Amino acid sequence: MSKQDKIPNENTNNEMAEIFSAMSDPGRLKILTLLSAQELCVHEIVELVEMTQSSVSHQLRILRNLRIVKHRKEGKHVYYSLDDEHIKLIVTVCKEHIEEKSL
Repeated sequence: MSKQDKIPNENTNNEMAEIFSAMSDPGRLKILTLLSAQELCVHEIVELVEMTQSSVSHQLRILRNLRIVKHRKEGKHVYYSLDDEHIKLIVTVCKEHIEEKSL
């Protein structure tokens, strides 16, 4: 495999940049960190991140459109979780990296 083959194609590279851009927002990162531990309904997220429901819903919509989070409805409640283990790994490894560097 050549060095050139290791570079993602343009579409993949652009999608990766969109994901990292979305994850760079502190509010969205708080939400992702919470969801890396467990599935939560919107009301629980609102309470934990101390943001308005409108703001949390907006952030979740962005994350959902990028397939970073997924949702399921149960009656009137909507529950969110990370889309897959890859997203959880990204959040966890980044958090561990920062915590390790601050020791």
